[in-house]
Amino acid sequence: MFESLTNKFSNIFKKLRSKGKLSEKDITGVMKDLQMVLLESDVHYRVVKDLINRVRERALEQDVLTSVTPGELVIKILWDEIRKTLGGTSQELHFEGANPALVMLVGLQGSGKTTTCGKLGVNLKEKGFFPALISTDTRRPAAKEQLRLLAESADLGFFDYPEEANPTQVVKQALRDAQSKGFDVVVVDTAGRLHVEEELLSELRKLTQDQDFQEILLVLDATTGQEAVKVAQSFREWIEPTGLVLTKVDTDARGGAVLSIVAQTGWPVKFVGVGEKLSQFEVFHPDRMASRIMGMGDTLSLIEKIEKAISEEERQKVEEKLVKKELDFNDFLEELSQMKSISSLEEMVSMLPGNWKNALSQVDGEKNLKMVEAIIRSMTAEERTNPYIINSSRKKRIAHGSGTSVQDVNRLLKQFEEFRRLWKKMQKGKNLPFRGRNLLGWRM
Repeated sequence: MFESLTNKFSNIFKKLRSKGKLSEKDITGVMKDLQMVLLESDVHYRVVKDLINRVRERALEQDVLTSVTPGELVIKILWDEIRKTLGGTSQELHFEGANPALVMLVGLQGSGKTTTCGKLGVNLKEKGFFPALISTDTRRPAAKEQLRLLAESADLGFFDYPEEANPTQVVKQALRDAQSKGFDVVVVDTAGRLHVEEELLSELRKLTQDQDFQEILLVLDATTGQEAVKVAQSFREWIEPTGLVLTKVDTDARGGAVLSIVAQTGWPVKFVGVGEKLSQFEVFHPDRMASRIMGMGDTLSLIEKIEKAISEEERQKVEEKLVKKELDFNDFLEELSQMKSISSLEEMVSMLPGNWKNALSQVDGEKNLKMVEAIIRSMTAEERTNPYIINSSRKKRIAHGSGTSVQDVNRLLKQFEEFRRLWKKMQKGKNLPFRGRNLLGWRM
């Protein structure tokens, strides 16, 4: 996620941190670099101009210029201004006592709207609600069938009225059925088009006039960049969404679309889709997204994922490992498998900052994970417990047994040593992105 943008930010931050003091000339140069990076990352020029002006104004304050760590202060200012551009604080759904509550998703065909309905249903269910899904797309049976399959796979409620062609009547009937069957939220999928059409928007406006929706969420594809902003502006003329859902954020390599969409629409982003699975759906936190964009990681979201997925028995196992003096390859293999079961390694690594990301990057991906598992399983029990005994002859045997090369074995040993070093820091609570947090039951 945001690979291009975060890499460019990283280079700028290195320059900043290398300077003991910053002059006005230095800050001007840094602002030019930041401006170029943001423009190349598909951030609208007006958004860039406003953001850079705010950062420059704060960076030129006297306490920054005379600070012992001016570079770190400028980075903090940039993070804070990006956070503000993204909305400042997270926004929850507001149902205001309605029972059942009505949530409508609107957007173009292909934006991920129907899948987002399923994801939102799962998210609400995890929070203790009893959601049911319906589709008002009476023209495309395939869209309704897709929603039904999603509902079945996630054990969500689903209503279908094949004889009813009027979207308003579909919603009214769903509300009656939801009340009688105990569902407290109805998530409404609407018709989409490949392009913004007056017929589509007119139908949506009539639906919002006939029914009282607690939330109207506009689903936008983050990979379309400035086009997503144009789509939002078209919808604004007909309906007033209460918030946005950004899909395919995980594939937005340039990273600037999120900034542009939020800054230019003025609507709060309430959720983001970060993968194809129904579970890969997150509440949008501006501070965490700012950290991800700047390459500082998002360990709070990672902690939440882990805490949600891991059992109490597994927590106790991890606590026992933490008191061990040394981490061995048996632990290493088990932890990688556990991470894989929680989420994709690529997604988890993207949430880690600096040295943690480097420590795990070599084992990222399904192919590399299989290679790592093959190498470890080719070791003897003694070698897994005590990797220091693995000499050149042992490396050759391990490489032959795992179908890899000695270079692959050396790379894993080096990577494991880095992982072990970070594990020791975890024991001491040093230099951790989640220091002070209770992670998997561990008090840092």
